[in-house]
Amino acid sequence: MTSTAGIPEPACSCLKSEGHIVLGTRGSDLALTQAQIVAEKLRAAHPRLNIEKKVIKTTGDKRLDLSLSGSLERGLFTKELEEALLAGSIHAAVHSLKDLPTERPDGLVFGAILKRADPSDVLVSKRRGGLAGLPIEACVATSSPRRKVQILLLREDLRIVEMRGNVPTRLRKLAADPSLDGILLAKAGLDRLGREVIPAGLHVAVVERILPAPGQGAIAVECRKSDLASIELLRAVHHEATAVCVAAERDFLRAQGGGCHVAIAAWATIEDGRLILRTFPPS
Repeated sequence: MTSTAGIPEPACSCLKSEGHIVLGTRGSDLALTQAQIVAEKLRAAHPRLNIEKKVIKTTGDKRLDLSLSGSLERGLFTKELEEALLAGSIHAAVHSLKDLPTERPDGLVFGAILKRADPSDVLVSKRRGGLAGLPIEACVATSSPRRKVQILLLREDLRIVEMRGNVPTRLRKLAADPSLDGILLAKAGLDRLGREVIPAGLHVAVVERILPAPGQGAIAVECRKSDLASIELLRAVHHEATAVCVAAERDFLRAQGGGCHVAIAAWATIEDGRLILRTFPPS
């Protein structure tokens, strides 16, 4: 039996809410922060639970030379975590949901999807005024084809360059590089890290008319389908309304034949009991 968002129901209710769980995570500042968020929520729900975090390097962490729009995009930030799950060296893997390909390995399921943070994109720039405050032919960095396509629809004069690396590194590069005017980032990640990671002299503004990546702002915790103990533990931190919305977004991504880093956007909300899906390209 499964919930409406595909979270398996436990076989029985007799599993104890204490024990030991190993959470796999990437080693970036944001990934570690997100793993800590999951750990804190689990500890609040299961005070006697022993929680261990294990850092696993992914291809995306090792190969900063790879373009996110290239053929290696599928599983770039998730493959090694999923391999560790299948091998049994971790009980659960913490992901930014937007990084997960729509097709996942057999035997793995979402144990929990946490309540979503703000899915907006933000412009971090050297001038106030957001997108309108950028000078003509300003240079803006992003590693996302989705952001590039949508931002150029709003400001076709902009020069877009690719930038990889974790969020603090990209912010430092922006502050230090006189040729750069701004970068595009996910607001949820910036909020989770805290505004203290933003160098002095930089300004943050939400870009209102850009739709987010499917799953943006949501943290997913993946586990083995056969691991009923972990599924029972993770159920306490699952947010069903978020899971329903991101499932609709990922269905749209799958229908478009897209991977996790293509120029496709989707944002689902529940309004007056109805699910509303906004997409780019429009469906």
